[in-house]
Amino acid sequence: MNQFWVKNYEELNDFEKVKLVNDGLDIVKKIPEYKKSGFKAINTNERTLLKWAGVNVQKPREAGYFLMRVKIPSGVINSEQARVLANIAKDYGRERLDLTTRQAVQFHWLTIETIPIVMDILNKVQLQTIGAEGDCPRTVTGNPLAGIDPNETIDTRGIVQEVTEYFQGNREFSNLPRKFKLSISANMYNAGHAQINDLAFTPAMKNYGTREIYGFHVYVGGGLSAKPHIAQKLNLFVHPHEVLKVSIAVATLFRDHGYRKNRRHARLKFLVADWGREKFETELLMLTGPLETEGIDLTRGWNAGYYYGVHAQKQPLLSYVGLSVPLGRLTPEDLIEIAECADRYGDGSLRVCPTKNLVLANIPTEKIEALLEEKVIKRFSPNPQPFVGYTVSCSGKEFCNLALVETKAFALKLSQTLAEKVEVDTPLRIHVTGCPNSCGHLQIADIGLKGTLGKLNGQTVEKFELSIGGSLGINAGFATALQGAIPAEMVEEVLECFIRFYKNSRFPQESFYDFVSRFGIGTFQNLLAPFVDTLRLAGK
Repeated sequence: MNQFWVKNYEELNDFEKVKLVNDGLDIVKKIPEYKKSGFKAINTNERTLLKWAGVNVQKPREAGYFLMRVKIPSGVINSEQARVLANIAKDYGRERLDLTTRQAVQFHWLTIETIPIVMDILNKVQLQTIGAEGDCPRTVTGNPLAGIDPNETIDTRGIVQEVTEYFQGNREFSNLPRKFKLSISANMYNAGHAQINDLAFTPAMKNYGTREIYGFHVYVGGGLSAKPHIAQKLNLFVHPHEVLKVSIAVATLFRDHGYRKNRRHARLKFLVADWGREKFETELLMLTGPLETEGIDLTRGWNAGYYYGVHAQKQPLLSYVGLSVPLGRLTPEDLIEIAECADRYGDGSLRVCPTKNLVLANIPTEKIEALLEEKVIKRFSPNPQPFVGYTVSCSGKEFCNLALVETKAFALKLSQTLAEKVEVDTPLRIHVTGCPNSCGHLQIADIGLKGTLGKLNGQTVEKFELSIGGSLGINAGFATALQGAIPAEMVEEVLECFIRFYKNSRFPQESFYDFVSRFGIGTFQNLLAPFVDTLRLAGK
């Protein structure tokens, strides 16, 4: 590939200069060499390039341990693959296994000696880690219910697979300015979280006389992190067979025109914001050729990625069961038991949700009652407590080198305590992230908590900044940050105050998003003020 951006060599950031001579995919071939030479022999740049293999140096950086992400396109998996994942965690990952917000599975505690063994095991069951990280197209996310969903217009599994296979290990797109996140969903309730992806396809329809043709609308330039952007909708209608073509064109524009000077200003969202929708669309059409203009938007709302309970599938006499996996953390034994239930009561189908939960699919209606009596199903309840079942957290400083605070144990304790203290009939989504990079998706939460460090009684302590009112519904908007960081031990009290105010003052069935919109951010800032002022008066 002609890397023509080298003509502005002096303007490239340091890592871009590394990538000019070291394609990230080349690192995969070196892993067997590293297995022989050991962790210490891997230089800093090569450790970063290992992300292209789906592995990342775990905290602490010099200890020699890695986390690994396994790509699960649209979250669709089978029981055999689930057992393999469980056994890898058992044999190589200290029995730790995490689900992620991009429908992937994450291992910890791998070493450079065990990574090639694990990759070989995964390949045998058609699971990939290459491209799960790095400056390349990442896991294609989408509707976890694809193929069984009564609320989908198209079964997107084949499309997701086609796009996944095209970009998998494709050197034409292995050196993008930054990561490139895709979402493909035909679910009417925005199962693919379209507005926070670099490129997303959502359900749409066009009338051709008496015929109704289903396809997609296109969103570009979404993303979170420290500078979140809501994706912009293009004036395009894309037929199913055109999804790959459009995906290639958007990735090409990003590769050839994206910014490579500052890695904090390199995602596609910055190019889209600078070009504007019309120019981006014009440039896109120059690559794809003519495409139809947008049709009828079939998106009806947002389910926030939750599928709890027992629900009828579009196939007669079959149901799916949504399970709660608190904070997405499983043991190998947990996953093996769930896989056994998938086989015993269904056809072995499982799905991973963007909320780090699981779905069992294709369960005959007459077997539902017996399934619900299984101990593991009761443990990962289809009807979880309101707060425990709706709290999301990133990995936190336990494993992440970027995180400032601990998040997993904090979030679990917080959700359990709130469930004991406050009873609500409408779940509130609480998202916790340990740094500004938003792996915990705090901007789309009802209440978001971002970890930081601050002083308390002269000591450095973990604190959290609060955001409220995020949603990817019809009137999508990110949560608004409140002023003032609260010590971790005060968060529970603050949230209880917010939630009681919501519970006592809302209209019947009013969502927290609508409630915040009605009362305004200033009202919540005033509720927070006494806690912040107490800290100031105490000199904390």
